[in-house]
Amino acid sequence: MKLENIIRKNIANLQPYSCARDEFKGEASVYLDANENPWNQPFNRYPDPLQLEIKNIISKLKEVPANRIFLGNGSDEPIDLLYRAFCEPGIDNVVAIEPTYGMYKVSAGINNVEYRKVLLNEQFDIEAESLLASCDPNTKLIWLCSPNNPTGNSLTKSQIITVLEHFDGLVVLDEAYIDFASHESLSKQLNHYPNLVILQTFSKAWGSAAIRLGMAFASAEIIQVLNKIKYPYNINILTQRQALTMLQQEKLVKNWVKEILHQRTWLQNALKSIPYIQHIYPTDANFILIRVNDANAVYRFLVDKGIIVRNRTTVSLCAGCIRITVGTYEENSTLIETMLSFKG
Repeated sequence: MKLENIIRKNIANLQPYSCARDEFKGEASVYLDANENPWNQPFNRYPDPLQLEIKNIISKLKEVPANRIFLGNGSDEPIDLLYRAFCEPGIDNVVAIEPTYGMYKVSAGINNVEYRKVLLNEQFDIEAESLLASCDPNTKLIWLCSPNNPTGNSLTKSQIITVLEHFDGLVVLDEAYIDFASHESLSKQLNHYPNLVILQTFSKAWGSAAIRLGMAFASAEIIQVLNKIKYPYNINILTQRQALTMLQQEKLVKNWVKEILHQRTWLQNALKSIPYIQHIYPTDANFILIRVNDANAVYRFLVDKGIIVRNRTTVSLCAGCIRITVGTYEENSTLIETMLSFKG
């Protein structure tokens, strides 16, 4: 893959905005460059536009060079930026698995890019041949999510590699739930596949959905393109500070993940006692997909009892399915007791 062949011409020729903090590195004693109010520190100062302190810590944690890391306002920002950088509106298209995370399709619609869905097989897995057959010379991105949402399973690695080796555009692998899987991230394969973009997030294992911080890992050249077109100060100082706090608590986060996995097993076993559940799907994520006799009725019953799950019955291949996030033992116990009381 040659990046110059897939980047939009206007983006390649774009002169990016240069903000005040781009012009020096490190700390100064007097800041008179950005027309800031000199009072109300630290909130009076613009944050680091490239979040270098955070990236350096993530680099050590993820074993990915800092210049191969992009931080976005949630994972939704790099998703949108990839469309804006590489897909010509009204001309180009993308290919995505179905079912999967809905923002890939929403961002395609916002950017006026054709979105081609390829159904997963009966095991909710991909078949590389089908994905590649849906591509044409105007296909710039392929969207994969593993572990996948809402199905919970991981996609077969060999099939992902086949797609990477036979597609001339970018393959975006969303690993939002990778911390709950039994296998490693594909981030260690970035050197081998220059067309690979990996998305991860602080929202799941790191317990920080509220701060809206997503990560993208890719070649330095792709990261440069994303930095070129992002808003100058896309990650505010409050988010940056909380991210730095969380990054110092890796041991705590690992304990959270361990407990979630323990509760996931408990919940899977407890769900087996509910007679109207037809199937409990295997999962590598922090949620469980189940198929029930009447998903709409079960969902309404749970909502009436103050328990919110996700009704996925209208999603492709998920008729009759409900997605349940793994909670605390108390939350999971309340869910099971309530589901057992349903007589519909």
